[in-house]
Formats: sequence, C-alpha cells, structure tokens
Amino acid sequence: MLKKIVILGPESTGKSTLCELLAKQYDTLWCPEFAREYLLENGTDYSFNDLLVIAKGQVEAEDKYSARMAGLPLSHNKSPAPLFIDTDMYVMKVWCEFVFGKCHRFILDEIVNRRYDLYLLCNVDLPWVKDELREYPDLEKRQQLYKIYKDILINQPVPWVDISGPYDTRLATAIAAIDSLLK
Repeated sequence: MLKKIVILGPESTGKSTLCELLAKQYDTLWCPEFAREYLLENGTDYSFNDLLVIAKGQVEAEDKYSARMAGLPLSHNKSPAPLFIDTDMYVMKVWCEFVFGKCHRFILDEIVNRRYDLYLLCNVDLPWVKDELREYPDLEKRQQLYKIYKDILINQPVPWVDISGPYDTRLATAIAAIDSLLK
C-alpha cells in the first residue's frame, strides 16, 4: 500500500528542497506545491476564493501523483516507494485562517477525508530566502506560523517529526523517520 509522507511548515523552511532530496533518496516521485505554480501564473494578489482554487489544485495534483505511483514497480524491499507531498490541506487551512480569518468547507472536509502516514514539519531555523512569492520575512511571524503547524500536528493522530538544523541534518532526520515507517 502506498505510503504518503507530507512535508509542511512555514514558507522558506526547505520543504520543496527536502521533497526533492527524499524523492531522489527513495527513487520515487514527489508532488510539488500547487500554490507556487498558481501564483506564478496568476500573480500574488490572491483572494480568499483563490485559496479554494489552490486547495482543489493541490488535491488534484496529489491524486494524480498517487495514481502514477500505483503504476510504478515495487522497490527492492517489495513494497511501493513512498510518495512525498509538498504541503497538504493543513497548510491551506493555516493560510486561509492566518490571512483571511476563515477557512473553506472544502479544505476542512479534505482534512478529514485524506489519509497520510507521516508528517515532516520543517522548522524555521533556516535563513529566510526571498523570492517573488514569499510574504513573511519576519522571524517572529515565521515562528508564530510554525507554532500553529506544530499545534495542529500534536492534535491529530498521524505520526510526525520535527525537521530542523542544517540541510544535511534535516535530510538525515527525515530518512531515519521514513525508514522507521517503512519497516
């Protein structure tokens, strides 16, 4: 059965980089964050309703990658390689509530309905890197967002691991957690 591992956390915490490195490590696929593609195409002046479009696009992308994984050969240990997912509906919930003070019912329903096997929560201890889509360079705001994600993960049943430190430590911590899951 396909194992789904979600990488989440505030912006500029190495989520996409970690997804890419883990996909290489396990010779598998990773599902990129749909929001990046959407905002690059449509601009950063987004509305509450744009976040619903982004959430639906993320779900569709995840489902597409899950279907692709179903057609891949088994790994050397006779189990499917995991699928790494860059953000999920928890990210969309936090984004909606942090920016607009409310959340779309679709996002809340998807949180209940979707199943994952492990969360990797990226900490804010990496330097913030500016790019055209990022909104929160302030460390205090990033720490506030990290705390929101951590509170969510503490209060849900799926195992999760804090990913912190330099990139090599983050990768080693993630690999140890994933190897433990796959045993």
